[in-house]
Amino acid sequence: MKIKPLRLPGTYEILFEPRRDERGYFLRVYDEAGFADSGLTTAWAQENQAFSLRKGIVRGLHFQKPPFAEAKFVRVVAGRIVDVFLDLRRGSATYGQWDMVELNEEEQKAVYIPKGFAHGYCTLRDASLVLYKVDCRYTPEAEGGIRWNDPDLKIPWPAGDPLVSGKDAKLPLFRDFVTPFA
Repeated sequence: MKIKPLRLPGTYEILFEPRRDERGYFLRVYDEAGFADSGLTTAWAQENQAFSLRKGIVRGLHFQKPPFAEAKFVRVVAGRIVDVFLDLRRGSATYGQWDMVELNEEEQKAVYIPKGFAHGYCTLRDASLVLYKVDCRYTPEAEGGIRWNDPDLKIPWPAGDPLVSGKDAKLPLFRDFVTPFA
């Protein structure tokens, strides 16, 4: 497993190293010592699974407000997505900036997103299955989000007319957002 820093401080691409033979492959998805050596969270509280029926579904941009903020470890087991994360940390040199990584079942990689980021993704293939660990238990009262298609953020989502939940369509714009992340 290789842990590679991404453009936004605290975010990482996790590159798995499958051992392949005529039967298929074996790979280590999580290595506590490797994460700890890189300064990443190792105490996961919950693992979630999200299945999207079709290509062109956008979920996000979501976060949990402190003290229930979450670090996330996201991977795709089946299908393909573009994973997007937005820096909401007040005082960060990259506050208000986003980055994206394509995750899919073929490339065998994941993304680590620290506390203080909003997170979302767009499915690029039908029947996409996303698994993600979080280090804090979900708390409904702490839910927050930024509208996925905020014109000021200019995120180039790959779906022209995506399927978005009614709740996500009504999330606030970034310009109206007051960050709770110190």
